[in-house]
Amino acid sequence: MKKQILGSAIASMVAACTYVADAEQLFIHDPVVAQEGDRYYLYSTGPGITAYSSPDLEHWEHLGEVFNDAPTWAHEAAPEFSGHLWAPDIIERDGSYYLYYSVSAFGKNTSGIGLTITKSMDPSSKDYGWEDQGAVITSVPGRDLWNAIDPHIIVDDNGDAWMSFGSFFSGLKIFKLNEQWDTPAEPQEWYTIARGERPAYQDDRIAGPADIEAPFIYRHGEYYYLFASKGFCCRGKDSTYHLVVGRSKALTGPYLDREGIDMNAGGGSLFIGGNEAWPGLGHNSVYNFKGKDLLVMHAYEAADKGRQKLKILEISWTEEGWPEVDPAELDRYRSVLMDK
Repeated sequence: MKKQILGSAIASMVAACTYVADAEQLFIHDPVVAQEGDRYYLYSTGPGITAYSSPDLEHWEHLGEVFNDAPTWAHEAAPEFSGHLWAPDIIERDGSYYLYYSVSAFGKNTSGIGLTITKSMDPSSKDYGWEDQGAVITSVPGRDLWNAIDPHIIVDDNGDAWMSFGSFFSGLKIFKLNEQWDTPAEPQEWYTIARGERPAYQDDRIAGPADIEAPFIYRHGEYYYLFASKGFCCRGKDSTYHLVVGRSKALTGPYLDREGIDMNAGGGSLFIGGNEAWPGLGHNSVYNFKGKDLLVMHAYEAADKGRQKLKILEISWTEEGWPEVDPAELDRYRSVLMDK
């Protein structure tokens, strides 16, 4: 496989859903984080997948991009692919780091989820070097009523890896991966874990109004918690993105909200929503770092022309076992982009 090497830093603002940097904060979409040694590495939507590192989850150095050039399979899966790689997920396995990413055309399910692997995320390490493994799954308009973007990987108690994914169309799916974690396991096991209402006679090639996407599943205690984004992203101060949550004792569901409503029946309790200062927020990930459960996401700041900012908030848990965050942390947390 061809090794993908980090490119040079991007210095200017690019289109929406793209990395933008200034002397103060990280302007990103769809952040995910992994730890290697005493440093944290963040990956986000952008040309080639943008990469950062930090010693403390607050001060960040821009490392460049995972891909210099688009994956070879991207244009075949998504003919209108623009060069932006979307919505990554990162997970460590046996000393290597598996980075899953999305290619697509906005609002369509000409999409695919790919995988690239490195033994180290540190560009200065001799073990650094991303090797692309190609497509894991693709979706085809008219054939599939699901959208192959927004992947997330979780490992069950048996050591099997599962990929959840999805955006609009018929909702969020989950399936078991094979032993190499690069294609669906055979015989295939697929489940729908959350969906919105879709008109009965909606054209299958149209995303439709069922605005749910970006699943992230986190294990806490005896439950799996499914976080998902509802509303609309990428509209700056007019974004309506917000986070909902449900939980299940089985990885494949059903995921019920606080009222006992199945997320497959439109359920999902509000976890955190926008406010006047931060009208939209979402596409989250969740981790336990430094002994704390942390919510990682982006939020659109009304006072800064609706630009998307990195946010990291601490999660607490109620006596009933539901996650909560303090919305005031949206104002308190401020990332700092450091010069090299």
